[in-house]
Amino acid sequence: MLYTIQHKAFTMTASTTMTIRVSSETKLKLERIAADTRRSKSFLAAEAVSAYVDRELEIIEGVKRGVADAVAGHVVPHDEAMAEIDAIIEAAEARRAGKT
Repeated sequence: MLYTIQHKAFTMTASTTMTIRVSSETKLKLERIAADTRRSKSFLAAEAVSAYVDRELEIIEGVKRGVADAVAGHVVPHDEAMAEIDAIIEAAEARRAGKT
């Protein structure tokens, strides 16, 4: 089996210890990944938590920006948005039909 693992560089300038509870199944999976990638369970867990936190913060900040835009009145009426979406879909379908 051939596979590629792609990850960002992981550097820990300062770290702290954290204890978490995971299911037995998750622990076994982590052990398998650690063995297959020759990484420590701690490294993999830290990388996973870091990626999760970064992703969740991006989502939360995006929601906050969206709410702020809505409160400020920076919105598009539903009918207008749907008309634009429909036009994009129709154009894509027309291009696809012309290529086949």
